[in-house]
Amino acid sequence: MRPVFTFVLRHRMAALRHLKQCHPRGIAISQFHTSSPASAKQHYKMLVLGGGTGGITMSSRMKRLVGAENVAVVEPSEIHYYQPIWTLVGAGAKTVASSSRPTASLMPSGVKWVKSKVQEINPETNTVCTDDGTEISYEYLIVALGLELHYEKIKGLPEGFEHPKIGSNYSVQTVEKTWKALQDFKEGNAVFTFPNTPVKCAGAPQKIMYLSDAYLRKTGKRAKANVIYNTSLPVIFGVKKYADSLWEIVKKRDLQINLRHNLIEVRADKQEAVFENLDKPGETKVFEYEMLHVTPPMGPSSVIKGSPLADEIGWLDLNKETLQHTKYPNVFGIGDCTNLPTSKTGAAVAAQSAVLNRTISKILKKEKPDKKYDGYTSCPLVTSYNTVILAEFDYNGQPLETFPFNQAKERQLMYHMKADVMPHLYWHGLLRGLWGGPGPYRKIMHLGMK
Repeated sequence: MRPVFTFVLRHRMAALRHLKQCHPRGIAISQFHTSSPASAKQHYKMLVLGGGTGGITMSSRMKRLVGAENVAVVEPSEIHYYQPIWTLVGAGAKTVASSSRPTASLMPSGVKWVKSKVQEINPETNTVCTDDGTEISYEYLIVALGLELHYEKIKGLPEGFEHPKIGSNYSVQTVEKTWKALQDFKEGNAVFTFPNTPVKCAGAPQKIMYLSDAYLRKTGKRAKANVIYNTSLPVIFGVKKYADSLWEIVKKRDLQINLRHNLIEVRADKQEAVFENLDKPGETKVFEYEMLHVTPPMGPSSVIKGSPLADEIGWLDLNKETLQHTKYPNVFGIGDCTNLPTSKTGAAVAAQSAVLNRTISKILKKEKPDKKYDGYTSCPLVTSYNTVILAEFDYNGQPLETFPFNQAKERQLMYHMKADVMPHLYWHGLLRGLWGGPGPYRKIMHLGMK
């Protein structure tokens, strides 16, 4: 009897520990959404992983589709950031405070917020485990976990950010360091980098270069500056129409572009950056800098990479037209975490959200998805403090432009949209599931014509 008693006791103690572990702290308490403890209900019809742009947008849409009580979002962060504005924060045109909102204020009312970090996804059993030991089962799963930044893959980082003269617009911890480095610039090299990995908002690494050039001209320091863009890519931009315009700007403003140069080390104490020549393996070059902006290597979510949901590289493996998983029909994805062969941008998420909403609505009715995502994405290429080239294109790199004029030309109107209109539509439209679909800028034009 004693072994049986011991087994039962151990089992009950384990259950007790699990209950303690899954106490109400796993759910955020807010007037905007349900605050019932995770242990009270651990199954949801629609489970959303991630509370970034894709996650909040889809939770808003799913609330309308299946009811708030059937939707849960797993997201550990108390603060949500509108990251596209960090380009302007790094150039002193916006404040970092303007880029944030409390996550609680953005969660759709009635939707459950599980304030934990996803630790494991088990699509075979339709369950997800969080870092506090909670197991949540689902009927349908939307994965919106974003990607991961890997500053540590560059020797000398992230500890190098403790030194002056170096910043990065890709992190809330380092974006203001970019502005400080720009303000403190006296003379020498201003170096901007693009890593040898996929990145989110592939235009951002050079946007800050154009803005820095404009700032140095405005403050009378440009004559003593060498503005250098070292990119691992073989082109300045992936779509020729816009690349041609960017090369014209580069020549006009005397900017130095070094293709196939990848940052591998930062010697912040010496103000030196080491680059490898990707076309000549083993060859490196050291650049001294007075200012350095680092775009970090990026990669797939480690949670997805370690799950059956990943492709051979680690990205979420989706049908590129329906956004449904290639192996598990009740799993869907959106945004930066996916292997969709298009640029990872907020505009892409806006377009994907409408398609994904349609796909899921069809699946719920046991019907075949009939709406196809064409890879639409957009990159407002900020070229100064009042001009933007608005790049919009599809999977094939073909322009999908909104406006009845040449968008490859720098325009003040496009800057106003980037700096002022888009943030408002993000907070009050996209995240509420009220705005999205093919060509987000097209929606703006239609609104303006009504």
